[in-house]
Amino acid sequence: MSDMPQLFDRARRRHLRARSAGQPSVFLQWMAEDLAERLSAVARDFSDILLIGPLARFQGALQLPAGAKVKVAALSEAESALDAVLCEEDRLPFDPGSFDLILSAGTLDSVNDLTGALIQIRRSLRPDGLFLGSMFGAGSLIRLKRCMIAADGPRTAAHIHPQIDVRSAGDLLARAGFAMPVADGDRLTLRYSDPMRLVRDIREAGTGNALAGPRAGLGKSGFTRLLESWAAVAEADGKVSERLELISLSGWAPAPSQAKPARRGSGTVSLAEALRPDDEKPR
Repeated sequence: MSDMPQLFDRARRRHLRARSAGQPSVFLQWMAEDLAERLSAVARDFSDILLIGPLARFQGALQLPAGAKVKVAALSEAESALDAVLCEEDRLPFDPGSFDLILSAGTLDSVNDLTGALIQIRRSLRPDGLFLGSMFGAGSLIRLKRCMIAADGPRTAAHIHPQIDVRSAGDLLARAGFAMPVADGDRLTLRYSDPMRLVRDIREAGTGNALAGPRAGLGKSGFTRLLESWAAVAEADGKVSERLELISLSGWAPAPSQAKPARRGSGTVSLAEALRPDDEKPR
């Protein structure tokens, strides 16, 4: 891991998480409610659960099984509780097979080694254990990004890190060794009259610019250009429609009892024959 390029600044990332600790977050609340809905559709009992990141303060929305043992992997000291473990997703300290359910929301889009993080999550699961995750995807905050570029003037700088798309997320789940990997996309549309209210929502979710390298502020003139650019794309009621592209992840730790796909070439009926019209099939 020491040879892997560090796209994200780990210290900066911890600072963003610490700044958001204890704050309400419309983004994370929505993710927690979505995880709860997906979890309710799983006909399984879970006894040992790991919550990665800020989900600990949304346990009410998660509706976790009563009596389950819940462990928290906190990403900053400010987020950690007495029974939390301070760590990062690509540096999980847990023994293999420690949990039968792992939940994560709002943080995987800024992990330096996302494939490595998913592998460690899968290894931390018992055979036939379940991982459910939610992360920000490519195409999120597109209006704000454009307005920030306009605010920068002739010298643009990164203010929001890029994200991956749904297809890439599904490929990474498969590469990490999950059985029955699924990545789905959803869109959350929000409307803002003030871009700084959107910025506040981003900060309350603990996300933002965690990229490694120098960062440049907008300055007074840049802030003025930001407001002007935002007003220029506002609709008739003075509000701008912004969107979050959310990626839902799910995968199971492999187990011998799981259903397996049929062996390649084992079919007894050809696809061409099955698709032939009935009047062309031999009688």
